Amino acid sequence: MGLLAILVLVAMAQVSYCGGSAIDYSKALSKSILFLEAQRSGVLPGNQRISWRANSGLLDGKANGVDLTGGYYDAGDNVKFGLPMAFTVTMMSWSVLEYGEQMGAAGELGHAMEAIKWGTDYFVKAHPEPNVLYGEVGDGDTDHNCWQRPEDMTTSRQAYRLDTQHPGSDLAGETAAAMAAASLVFRRSNPGYASQLLQHSKQLFDFADKYRGKYDASIRVARNYYGSISGYGDELLWAAAWLFHATGEGQYLDYLANHADALGGTGWSTSEFGWDIKYPGVQVLAAKILLQGKGAHAAVLRRYRQRADFFACSCLRKQGGSGDVQRTPGGLMYHQKWNNLQFVTSASFLLAAYSDSLAAAGHGAAAQVQCSSGSAAPSELMSFAKSQVDYILGSNPNGTSYMVGYSNVYPREAHHRGASIVSVKSNPVFVSCHDGYSRWYGRKGSNPNLLDGAIVGGPDEHDKFLDERNNYQQTEATTYNSAPFMGVLARLAAGHGGGGRFGRSFSYEVATVAIKSDNKTSLLQTAVDEEGKHASPIAIKQKATRSWTEKGRTYRRYVATVTNRSPNKTAHELHIGIAKLYGPVWGLDKARYGYVLPGAAPPSVPAGGSVVFVYVHAAPPANVWVTGYKLV
Repeated sequence: MGLLAILVLVAMAQVSYCGGSAIDYSKALSKSILFLEAQRSGVLPGNQRISWRANSGLLDGKANGVDLTGGYYDAGDNVKFGLPMAFTVTMMSWSVLEYGEQMGAAGELGHAMEAIKWGTDYFVKAHPEPNVLYGEVGDGDTDHNCWQRPEDMTTSRQAYRLDTQHPGSDLAGETAAAMAAASLVFRRSNPGYASQLLQHSKQLFDFADKYRGKYDASIRVARNYYGSISGYGDELLWAAAWLFHATGEGQYLDYLANHADALGGTGWSTSEFGWDIKYPGVQVLAAKILLQGKGAHAAVLRRYRQRADFFACSCLRKQGGSGDVQRTPGGLMYHQKWNNLQFVTSASFLLAAYSDSLAAAGHGAAAQVQCSSGSAAPSELMSFAKSQVDYILGSNPNGTSYMVGYSNVYPREAHHRGASIVSVKSNPVFVSCHDGYSRWYGRKGSNPNLLDGAIVGGPDEHDKFLDERNNYQQTEATTYNSAPFMGVLARLAAGHGGGGRFGRSFSYEVATVAIKSDNKTSLLQTAVDEEGKHASPIAIKQKATRSWTEKGRTYRRYVATVTNRSPNKTAHELHIGIAKLYGPVWGLDKARYGYVLPGAAPPSVPAGGSVVFVYVHAAPPANVWVTGYKLV
């Protein structure tokens, strides 16, 4: 084969043709990393590529006697929120660990590692003592009353911290996960820095586990912006999983296994993965450990894997209605009105990473995802992830790229303070909060500064999108939209055969190996035989107790009984999922992740106990399932 033919084949592997236009994944990858430079706080480096930005937040932490300069603004505002920032760094690191070779081939690995280090350098400053973590600088209330570029900030820069009297297991756990994952990224290129990050990670994990509590109870100003709805169980497991991958120390795998029930790792079945809820990420990491045959606790790891399969099946709409993710007419996964694309980019990455882990495990049933309506091959997961990426980049009914600066049609009025006000480098005249709103926020037309690579919130459930600055639900971009997108873009840029190497490219040995990799296939095949031992302890039964006809329609009253079949453990934080419900429901309250038992503090269900709820509609029984629980 001639050189020209080879070059043509390589180029074809890096683009996808949708509706006659080529999607260039390498170009999109470059831009996704570039956006993170627009979000930098602190003293900008000499190689800063977003030239319209300048230094900002230079007094952050001074009033508290600590240097908190640096880090990232989360979105279009000027607050440094710890929880989404840490998740952003974790996902950037995972992206590099899975697809660093592909990023290197695209010439972006160095930029990606710089983006990670910009975050971890800040976390090192924010963790000055083993049991102290600064979790926020600035507050959303004052910031959201002001429209001001970061270089001019006059809003509060108060710093808020966690300590033994003010715990925050979710934030400390996520920051521990970020530093553990990043330590793997820098293990070879900067081993001293990697060791420093790992030390911080271990201290933060111990702090998070010993002094338990939700961070938004300690840093209350975060509650209306990044409230911890899922609690801290997922972050503790998430940190343990990353520490096991980073160290190979059996104590972290033991923690992942021994706390699987109590912290919800094997109780939660959800289709959402993001800055608040990490359960699907934990479940995929645990499945990866099982697939690679790296440690003990195979029975518990198989239960984690079942939940990872649930996530994948929900995205593929193969759960038979129980938890299937809604899609727009154009095929985009749809969860919510406000920044829906955060869940699409995270799911796309997770599906790609899981697909590659399964494909590396071999062939047959062990490498299949088991769904209610049949199995799915790894290639199906990857194909669906690609369809979501293609939609975001322009293969959609509107022909619009939802990445700013990519393609010819993209959002021009991103909801972003810095991008929407003339650059301080072009016009250094101070812009006050009032001037920002009166002169720039309501201004018609494109932003004066290009927010290159930003992934905005995206269209609604009908594929409709309104490109207006005040439409923050659809036009605001966030760092955690872009961080997982980096990884899946690198994977697609590599074309076929670009599988991830995370977990196979590092040289550490696990001291407690009990499962040999050469018989992992037979081990996985026994999962079906042993499954009866690990069935869910939460059972649901439904029956129609009454029916009547009204205006020609037959209505039925359905009673659903939820029973905790565990012989000695109590089910806490029980969440119920209901699909195809067309009437009212009694005995449950609507919550972020499904329905919960009513009350300010949702009651628990003791061993052998049951709770009942009722609904009425003129249809067959609704699809009811357990979204999540913690068994203690």
